[in-house]
Amino acid sequence: MEILNWGNEPTFCSGCRFEVNDITLGSLGLLESIIDWEVSLEPSLSDHRHVLFTLRGSVLVHLFRNSRSTKWGSFQGDLLDQLERGPKLDMKDEVGLGLAIDWVQQALISVYEDNCPLKPVKTGRQSLRWTVELESLRRGVRQLFNKCRLEENPHSWALYRQAQRNYREEVRKASKNAWRTFHSSINDLPRSARLHRALSRDPKIKLASLVTPSGRRMQSEG
Repeated sequence: MEILNWGNEPTFCSGCRFEVNDITLGSLGLLESIIDWEVSLEPSLSDHRHVLFTLRGSVLVHLFRNSRSTKWGSFQGDLLDQLERGPKLDMKDEVGLGLAIDWVQQALISVYEDNCPLKPVKTGRQSLRWTVELESLRRGVRQLFNKCRLEENPHSWALYRQAQRNYREEVRKASKNAWRTFHSSINDLPRSARLHRALSRDPKIKLASLVTPSGRRMQSEG
């Protein structure tokens, strides 16, 4: 294992103590893939500060098509043009009818994919509504922290601690309110849609289907 820390920016700040005691470890093969390692300037609600870095390399991106964003105007025009340029098939017999159906099906799929492109799935859902009050508290905590680093005054650290506690409580309160609001918004939905929406908030959960012994298909958590 190798130490991935860069520079000497303190990762632990408490009172007059500024120390680098948070170590980021990684294998030797990761050394060239870790870039932009830094200690964040954002308040962490703790004596330990956030450590940020970028892992360079291949990242699995899930793509999907949202049918509600389909360009239906151009879809109709493209489909008409596609069908007009299609082959002339004799649909009086079974073979010709099958070929015509296959051509129409492929044309529909091709035109739909052109007018409804793939988009990456957004997995990082924001569960906290960032209000003006929270932004003001965060800015105040950051300013007090910078003041403490310059002055090293115990009184300034006391003010910083109090501001940090207030900010922490407001963040927790806002998170709980956001969760209550989410539950309230799905109470009127059908049970299956309510379950699907609740499970979809977690990107680690995959929805699949199960087939009962009787052959009935049920939606379930995969």
